[in-house]
Amino acid sequence: MLNTNVVQRNNILLIFLEQMRWKQWTKNFLVFAALIFSINKIDGSIVINSFLGFICFCLVSSCVYILNDYLDLESDKLHPRKKFRPMASGQLNPRLTIIIAFIILVICGTLAFYLDFLFGIVILGYFILNVAYSLKLKHMVILDVMTIATGFVLRAIGGALVIKVYLTPWFLICIMLLALFLAVNKRRHELLLLDSDSSHHRKVLQSYSLPLIDQMNNIVTSATIVSYALFTFTAGRTVHLMWTIPLVIYGIFRYLYLIYVKNEGGAPDKLLFTDKPILITVVLYAILTIVVLSVFE
Repeated sequence: MLNTNVVQRNNILLIFLEQMRWKQWTKNFLVFAALIFSINKIDGSIVINSFLGFICFCLVSSCVYILNDYLDLESDKLHPRKKFRPMASGQLNPRLTIIIAFIILVICGTLAFYLDFLFGIVILGYFILNVAYSLKLKHMVILDVMTIATGFVLRAIGGALVIKVYLTPWFLICIMLLALFLAVNKRRHELLLLDSDSSHHRKVLQSYSLPLIDQMNNIVTSATIVSYALFTFTAGRTVHLMWTIPLVIYGIFRYLYLIYVKNEGGAPDKLLFTDKPILITVVLYAILTIVVLSVFE
């Protein structure tokens, strides 16, 4: 009987983790960007604070996912894919889950404001922005992808505030454009998968077209590469960061290849780990950036 109870508790924990969308936590790795670009200032407390900042973003984003699933509970039950989500399928009690999410949110907010007041403000703003996205902004053409990109910028800003370092405006512009690049290409992938029964897809896709998406993609791709190149030369850091430019260009071109040739890109967070060239590029970029900043600054 004891073993059975342990198994049941473990199953519930796994189901709740699934409800928290823990696989989406990879998006919050951006919190560590400030840590990488402050390699010469790193000590134990900075690493701990950066990790705690990452945890805060993971928890607050999970609370948003839970709230969104709670609000969409009835429609999810009728959806061919979403009906298998924990709350929609009845594996978790919706009311109890939303109460637990509220408790997690309070703990997360308390920790965030304890780490740094401005970091707490960013976490609060991130939560409000994502709730607004879930309720309204995700249905508004162009604003939907811009909201997603803003969320990534807040992650980068939060990562800097929690360890009390400065990120240049150029770097934040690069983050914004790269996030737009990923969001626009995700919409393109979704648009290609759109079939006659549009009720199974995002309503906002009806406001997009492939020519519009491709035009937006061309602009954002070019702007991302140019902005990053300017960042390496004008951000007040060593100009030897320019050696990372080829890796950024390759990573972007590789992603475009997956989008246009392989018809992938619907889940950028998964591609980071499933596509070996992109994974290797990201690892090499991190290593090269750390080496350059360690040697030349």
